[in-house]
Amino acid sequence: MSAPLPTVREMVYELLRKQGINKIFGNPGSNEINFLKDFPEDFEYILCLHEGVAVGMADGYAQASGKASFVNLHSASGTGNAMGALTNSYNAHSPVVVTAGQQARSLVYTDPLLKNTAASLLPMPLVKVSYEPLSPEEVPHVLSRAMHAAMAPARGPVYVSIPYDDWDKPVTSDALPLPQRMVQYCGEASAEVVERLGSQLQQAKNPVLIFGPEVDQQRANAIGAQLAEKLRAPAWVAPSAPRCPFPTTHPCFAGILPAGIASLCQKLDGHDLVVVFGAPVFRYHQNDPGTHLPKDCELVLVTGDYQEAARAPVGNAIVADVGAILKDLVRILPEKNRKKVNYNPVIQRHTVDDTVLCSESVFDIVESLKQENTVYLNEATSTIATLWERGGMTEPGSYYFAASGGLGFAMPAALGVKLAQPDRPVVAFVGDGSAHYNITALWTATHYNIPVVFIIINNKGYKALQQFVESFKVNEIPGLKVDGVDFVSLAKGYAVEACQVNTKREFKEAFEKALQHKGPFLIDAQVEAI
Repeated sequence: MSAPLPTVREMVYELLRKQGINKIFGNPGSNEINFLKDFPEDFEYILCLHEGVAVGMADGYAQASGKASFVNLHSASGTGNAMGALTNSYNAHSPVVVTAGQQARSLVYTDPLLKNTAASLLPMPLVKVSYEPLSPEEVPHVLSRAMHAAMAPARGPVYVSIPYDDWDKPVTSDALPLPQRMVQYCGEASAEVVERLGSQLQQAKNPVLIFGPEVDQQRANAIGAQLAEKLRAPAWVAPSAPRCPFPTTHPCFAGILPAGIASLCQKLDGHDLVVVFGAPVFRYHQNDPGTHLPKDCELVLVTGDYQEAARAPVGNAIVADVGAILKDLVRILPEKNRKKVNYNPVIQRHTVDDTVLCSESVFDIVESLKQENTVYLNEATSTIATLWERGGMTEPGSYYFAASGGLGFAMPAALGVKLAQPDRPVVAFVGDGSAHYNITALWTATHYNIPVVFIIINNKGYKALQQFVESFKVNEIPGLKVDGVDFVSLAKGYAVEACQVNTKREFKEAFEKALQHKGPFLIDAQVEAI
């Protein structure tokens, strides 16, 4: 007599095991209970008090681990609460599998409470694909497809809505091979394509290289540095960078490009060839009209994302494995017969004394004390350029930023990064304005004892917006001040150790204490108010 077929729930957990997924980030409701009952001992459920925290943690975990992560949300309302976080996951190409419970199939015709109407349309266009299975038998097939789709180039989040009475149904026999399926992606460029690009770089009088997040995703940072060294070329990081693809202490590092058309073009002036590796061309932000490239300058984009290749407003594109092309170019190109130049400017560092803090001194002190292989997350948006200028980010996976610019990313993502890479110290710089978006991440931090250092760069308002007010040359607008908040009390309310500091010496002492602390630690760093 043959063994009974597994249930949909049992088959889905086996699919997750085979994909190396053993953590579920979520905020459950009644539609999810049937999935979570009899929860397997080899899985860990990470409870988040808001759906944005669940997706943010899963996003950080996926980016830092290089594997798909799994999220469980509650119907339409939970999905809606997570949409802001999904904008970052989509733009960061984070392979996050998002599931949401749907009302029971036997009840949906009555339009009951907690029905997710048009469920597959709700998260679009912030996911690669979105499904709602037509039958219980289809659930394991759809989830298998979703996991593979999330990891397929270019990676990104996917969404599956699952009626809650499907979980206890038996699967059909054709679902049994699903956990053994393996999908491999081989996207290396032909030798002819690589040689043509190599010839362009050799013949260019003054080439410049621009690196983007795909390079860091593939851990090809050091290879990119080798290419810049061979060409004696400046290496810029693409604007609005969500990751650090090039060692910021390297002599070829020229900085991060501005996010305006005219200002970016000005930085490229004098170069006859621009080669962009693994970045959009380009992620602009400021309305800064002009031409995309200097006169008589060519651009070549190398990307694994066919959509970015199609979207680029200028230049030619090669859609292939970015890391593989970098390795091939380093192998075939001779060193340029040019004098070595140090493009990396020398920074005058702040000394530690009893004067008041500023954002530059915060970064300088952290740099002087940080442990090897530290990971930075930044959501103090007015300090982005300052961190790129003063932060030493040398190893792959050393920096993460909200890829869409949506606030609420850094605090939960820092927890996900730390879970994925427990041996790496993690420091999250958070603005006092953005900290409120997902402050409940502190509960998850202390509940699971995740030792992240949170540094609130507290200027009592939205300084980044104040900077735009000034650049737009408009009168002062309402809604920029955020004062009267006691972050130490908030943190301690979530059982997180915390302190407030006002001077450079106080901050140094607090950061030293935070590095020795065995759990999460929050420092409210008071800098000049806007």
